[in-house]
Amino acid sequence: MTASPPFRPVAPALPPEAPLDMPVQRLFGNAPARREVETRPHGLMVKRWLLIALTAVLGLAASSEVRVAFSRDGLNAIEVVLLLFFVPLFSWVAFGFVSSTIGFVQLISGAHPGFVPVPSPAASLAHRTAVLMPVYNEDVDAVFARVEAMAFAIDRAGGARWIDFFVLSDSSALHGKREEAAWAELAARAPINLYYRRREQNIARKPGNIAEWVRRFGGSYENMLVLDADSVMTGAAIVGLASIMEARPSIGLLQTVPMITNARTLFQRWMQFASEAYGPIASAGLLWWSGAEANFWGHNAIVRTRAFAESCGLPDLPGKAPFGGHILSHDMVESALLRRRGWAVHMVMIGGSYEEYPPTIVDHALRDRRWMQGNLQHLRLIGASGLAATSRLHLLIGASAYLTSPGWLLLILATIAQVAMAKVGGGVEGNVLMTVPAGVLALTVLLLFGPKLMGLIWILADGQRCAAFGGPWRALKSVLVELVLSTLFAPVSMVLQIKALLGLLLGIPSQWNAQNRDAQAISLRAILPAMREHILLGLAFAGTLWLDTVTALWLLPLTIGLLGAPWLVSLTSREDLGEAAARRGLFRVPARTMRVGRAEVPDPAGDGPAGNGPAGQTLPDGESALAQKHG
Repeated sequence: MTASPPFRPVAPALPPEAPLDMPVQRLFGNAPARREVETRPHGLMVKRWLLIALTAVLGLAASSEVRVAFSRDGLNAIEVVLLLFFVPLFSWVAFGFVSSTIGFVQLISGAHPGFVPVPSPAASLAHRTAVLMPVYNEDVDAVFARVEAMAFAIDRAGGARWIDFFVLSDSSALHGKREEAAWAELAARAPINLYYRRREQNIARKPGNIAEWVRRFGGSYENMLVLDADSVMTGAAIVGLASIMEARPSIGLLQTVPMITNARTLFQRWMQFASEAYGPIASAGLLWWSGAEANFWGHNAIVRTRAFAESCGLPDLPGKAPFGGHILSHDMVESALLRRRGWAVHMVMIGGSYEEYPPTIVDHALRDRRWMQGNLQHLRLIGASGLAATSRLHLLIGASAYLTSPGWLLLILATIAQVAMAKVGGGVEGNVLMTVPAGVLALTVLLLFGPKLMGLIWILADGQRCAAFGGPWRALKSVLVELVLSTLFAPVSMVLQIKALLGLLLGIPSQWNAQNRDAQAISLRAILPAMREHILLGLAFAGTLWLDTVTALWLLPLTIGLLGAPWLVSLTSREDLGEAAARRGLFRVPARTMRVGRAEVPDPAGDGPAGNGPAGQTLPDGESALAQKHG
């Protein structure tokens, strides 16, 4: 007769409450008291002025060349409009290129930007950390598989004594019953404390969910590591982040750079490759100039609980949704409020931090619409009292990212209008596109595609990293295919963002629905009605052939992307095409594994992005003096 396994009683659903006050902040008026500690890397102001100066040089050089070319026969009204749109849009692209170039120089030189080693992270823990996973009507099996993987990984990394895990549900009552059953089964065998709580009233969405936990349980935990429902982190990364917080008492928040995991559809594999190939360069550049005023992306980040409680109680914005009410993109505002109190906010490029990506372009657009509404709310907060200048810049960048799409469309329409005037009015000689200097065209191509070329060079520069991407030929082939797909996707995304913006301006707020994370192929017939605007605009651009051949050729990439939008959406939503691409070595990224219980499963987490050090082994170098003082 087989002996029964030893019985382990189910842990309580929640620990004893430890209330922590989290007052609502005043965004305007007198700024709060600020504890100023030295957290900034050396020479940060020089770095930022260099970034601004290089961006300005590129923007002014290009705009001056275009202005001189337009002025040869005098500027007309439409050419003035063209310049008004060209200057900020070109400068926007230049800013991203300069930041990425700086990141590329950092990585290609072999440096791990901004970091110094940290020994024995688990042995340095002395305070408790809570891992928080907010969920809202998610796939229960998938959520708790991720929870199980992380719980066992934390134990293997030596953090079980100091780290508890909370699943914080905003799900419906029926969905909550399934979650509670899954929690009870896992909690009985988990090697760390695993708790579950479901709110009866979903007030203020995810920020309200986190704030409710802080006010009830935050007093027991020095740190809280915030996840999304699709997040996965290795035990080494979680314990390593907690050890950094122990060693650096001036840090209020550490944001990791998550890579994409569990990619199945062609769209997900394409985005995963782009994230792995180009993401480290962009991240290294962002880290270089943001310093102690980095950003918060709302997940895969560790936060000092008391700092968050004293700094980040979010008020409602005056007025109705979509631009009033609850602050939707709360994370960027919270990082700004932490810095306002004097806490350091750093970004760290460590491995072992992962998230899933929307499976289709449609799901990506739905998420992007929510982000747009939240980021446009930030325009009302840029002038909030006491914010650091870099925090204001982050808010401006986030909001302006969604204003570039209408800007590009208006620039294109103004160009077509100028050509039409030249053809039928007789008062303007020549085609405006023919007058653009060749140097400006070459510079524009470099700014747009340079970061992708730098990504390829970075992959090829290291033999081990190149092998992880499938070797030089497969890496090159993947970059070329990604370049074509991203070119086709750009006008599709432009129209989707403009449609979303018009909806918000008409007062239609985004809905808070459970995010689709399952791969579901979209048929061409199903997507065609949603692509009417894309096809009509594509036909309009194609119609410029009768107006002017040069203009039609300039617009050809946009025309093809818009007319092919339904096929792009449908084909990239397919999981079988994603698997076919993987079999052919297309969009290959470094392979990773992580245990779920005793089983080994592919890809959910691992050693980190190619070229970065092991998880939990790095610290922001701006804190080196503090480490010696407090360590």
